Amino acid sequence: MESRSADTDIASRTEAIVGRLKPLEGPLLPILRDIQREFGYVPQASLPVIANGLNLSRAEVHGVVSFYHDYREAPAGRHVIKLCRAEACQSMGGDELAERLLGLLGLDWHETGADRKVTIEPVYCLGLCACAPAAMVDGEVIGRLDAEMVDQLAKAVQA
Repeated sequence: MESRSADTDIASRTEAIVGRLKPLEGPLLPILRDIQREFGYVPQASLPVIANGLNLSRAEVHGVVSFYHDYREAPAGRHVIKLCRAEACQSMGGDELAERLLGLLGLDWHETGADRKVTIEPVYCLGLCACAPAAMVDGEVIGRLDAEMVDQLAKAVQA
């Protein structure tokens, strides 16, 4: 939970974003995108400001944040690993590689390490089906992932 002064700062910065993007048609998603860009996540203190600015309920705003997996409710780690969980990647050994990486990192899906170095998330298609199994690390896609690459990845993000 954010402190009162941090909440005030978040609310102020959120109001500026809402004010700038409110005139757009369907402004909620662009507002959430810019808030996440501003803070690295969508803080709880932003939700009532957005709801009030767009004449929506806080539940409606929370529903959108929780529906779209790319919106975070807490800051991500310095590195973000997204492993494809779709059928093509599973059929090429993705499940075993995912378990290996989770074990090496000591994390479970949607978790960020206590040292804030890495966040690991499942995704359901990176569009690299012909190069399965696939991952995305800090926005860069990797195809034909294998055990050696997983070991190197785990070492690199924990360094």
